[in-house]
Amino acid sequence: MADIDMDLSIVILNYKSKRLVRNCIRAIKESVIKAEYEIIVVDNDSGDRIAEDLSQYAPDVRFLSSDHNLGMGGGNNIGIRAAAGKYVMIMNPDIFVFKDSIQRLYDFIAQNPDIGLAAPRLLNPDRSLQYTCYEWYGPLTPLYRRTFLGRLNFAARDIDRFLMKNFDHLSIKDVDWCQGSCFIVPKKVFDQVGLFDERFFMYFEDTDLCRRIWAGGYRVTYVGPIEVIHMHMKMSRGGLFQLFTNKLTRLHLASWMRYLWKHRSRETQPSKTNS
Repeated sequence: MADIDMDLSIVILNYKSKRLVRNCIRAIKESVIKAEYEIIVVDNDSGDRIAEDLSQYAPDVRFLSSDHNLGMGGGNNIGIRAAAGKYVMIMNPDIFVFKDSIQRLYDFIAQNPDIGLAAPRLLNPDRSLQYTCYEWYGPLTPLYRRTFLGRLNFAARDIDRFLMKNFDHLSIKDVDWCQGSCFIVPKKVFDQVGLFDERFFMYFEDTDLCRRIWAGGYRVTYVGPIEVIHMHMKMSRGGLFQLFTNKLTRLHLASWMRYLWKHRSRETQPSKTNS
């Protein structure tokens, strides 16, 4: 591996999802990729014996593991640190790539050295759009999104602003931040701005990374013409009771508070260079 001039490292984080990992790897291997690439699977203490599975159907995949669950950011960081590629693609196991998705995204960022993160358009399995590029959170946006308050007119307007519903998602656009399900970053950008902040166990690790990429002088770009499928299950809104009973809701809001505290001294948010 050390003798190969590696262009791209694809990092897939597993947590009790080995069937999805298998399908994800199959789609990657069926892709047309001219770049020299490697696949790194990181197991986040799943206990699902994925290593045995990989040895049978994908022995060329690099397998790394953690002895405890480090969360989204911490688990992906294991793969990023081990990556030999000049570019690193973070890919959730529930991503399905089309044959040209990876090469096109690689070509796009390689041709634009001022871009620090590029993300494709994510689609539901029925090919409907997922809103995965965003403006910065307002002070109460996470609360609106996770509770019945989001049904109120003023809150709904804030959510629409946040989700960037007013632009053509088939276009290419600099955005404040992109969801961390699938994106590509030059390794040198990680070296400059740092990896995922592991204090965010789940949620806001992608928001925080994009903020640091902007602050580092790079752009964050949504590449609408390139698409992938994301087998994502949307969380439904609940009442205030959900704040105390739903673990994912509590994780989301806890990460939000951690994010606000981390960036409390910033007078302004990093801004896009174009609209």
